[in-house]
Amino acid sequence: MPASSKKGKSRGAPTAEPPPIPPGFGTVTAYLAVEGGLAAIEFYKKAFGAREVMRRVTPNGRLIHGQIQIGDTMVFLSDVFPDSDTASPSSIGTTTVTLHIYTDNVDALWDRAVAAGAKVTQPLENQYWGERYGQLIDPFGHHWTLSMQVKIDREEMEARRQEAEAAFAREERPNRAPRYGDA
Repeated sequence: MPASSKKGKSRGAPTAEPPPIPPGFGTVTAYLAVEGGLAAIEFYKKAFGAREVMRRVTPNGRLIHGQIQIGDTMVFLSDVFPDSDTASPSSIGTTTVTLHIYTDNVDALWDRAVAAGAKVTQPLENQYWGERYGQLIDPFGHHWTLSMQVKIDREEMEARRQEAEAAFAREERPNRAPRYGDA
């Protein structure tokens, strides 16, 4: 007798194996540690047009886990909790990671992020490698670079490349804006 016609035990529809990577995710997902997770979600919405996907919050209002989508990329974030293996950039004074956003209108996104409270660390300019590019720090201490590809004259590109490489050789960073605490 076929299994489907057996009497007695009810067998539900077979469940399909979930895909190893959830829909909407790439292979790598950034997970940001912040002080003020709920405020960070609101900042990223305002600055980068993030869409909030979900949040889990403690009864006293701390973010256990948040998920936002910026463009086609998911980003996780949470407050730092005692006994955590992570630290927020504001608690250690820097970060070791920079998040990079490619966009089709970098000037508009740049203006939006600065108006929302991001601080400029390298002005938005056409760069020798053929991108309009700049660097920001958000109010939570995370570093962001924003860019889009642009057409640039080959001779200008070469001259600017040589100028930048000479600055790096002198251990200077080209186009660097003053940082917090710089004189």
